[in-house]
Amino acid sequence: MAFAASLFRQHVFGNAFLLLILTTLMWGGNTVAGRLAIGEVSPMAVVSLRWFIVAFVMVCVTRTDLKEEWPLVRTNLGRLILMATFGFTGFNTLFYIAAHHTTAVNLGIIQGAMPVLVLIGAVLTFGVRVRALQVLGILITLAGVAMVAAQGDLQLLLNLSVNPGDGIMLIACLFYACYTLSLRARPKISGMVFFTVLSIIAALTSLPGFFYELATHTLQMPTPKGWLIVLYISLFPSSLAQIFFMRGVELIGPSRTGVFINLVPIFAAGLAILILGEPFHTHHAIALVLVLGGIWLSERKASPK
Repeated sequence: MAFAASLFRQHVFGNAFLLLILTTLMWGGNTVAGRLAIGEVSPMAVVSLRWFIVAFVMVCVTRTDLKEEWPLVRTNLGRLILMATFGFTGFNTLFYIAAHHTTAVNLGIIQGAMPVLVLIGAVLTFGVRVRALQVLGILITLAGVAMVAAQGDLQLLLNLSVNPGDGIMLIACLFYACYTLSLRARPKISGMVFFTVLSIIAALTSLPGFFYELATHTLQMPTPKGWLIVLYISLFPSSLAQIFFMRGVELIGPSRTGVFINLVPIFAAGLAILILGEPFHTHHAIALVLVLGGIWLSERKASPK
């Protein structure tokens, strides 16, 4: 048993590239899970059950560290509540609502624009200086997102007619970009405790939406298939992927880790086609190239003089 654990730490938990590929694969699978949940469980039931399951698992894993670091957590509780509400509850609520109105391919491609939204936010919030190449990358990425939202039809954009699901997903990405920017001033607590506290807050802040669905008779508790979807979302994209991502940051640093997020739209599109049988149109291919190419341009470092 000890040998197997040592082997896991060395060849899996010590391999940043494997961990990050698995992370983005699980996040890509989340877009498919969002579509599969339709008719099996309502959006706020997914969000609420997801975070209660994650919170339970994380408290069991980190209860000793959580008790030790609680004084620091308590002094930063207001900031942590805002971070969890925007990054976890808000993002996921809008994500699963959007999944009822657009395809998993669209969800993945729009989600792929998140690094550029973070860059724009860093410029507006912190005055981060950008190079001409980064500005070009931002414009190209936004063009790709616009192409998806307009379903490849320029006339729809000119008439400001956008698929509601794509619009909701874009707002969800803005929520997560705000959360990502707030990580710059994250309280000095360990990563696992930080994630545990945010998952607890997310579980609690998801309850108003849950009770709203209950009051409006739109709440649907999971069917047997729905429970499998909720468990997948809870254990893989929400728990393991987050832990693997944090470990990846520890091993190779945040800037190199962030590049792997570009794999999410590729995995999302591939899984949507394989599992859901969704069509992949020409405008999807063009948009995917624009989004990934724009991110590549925006992340290129200046050449040394």
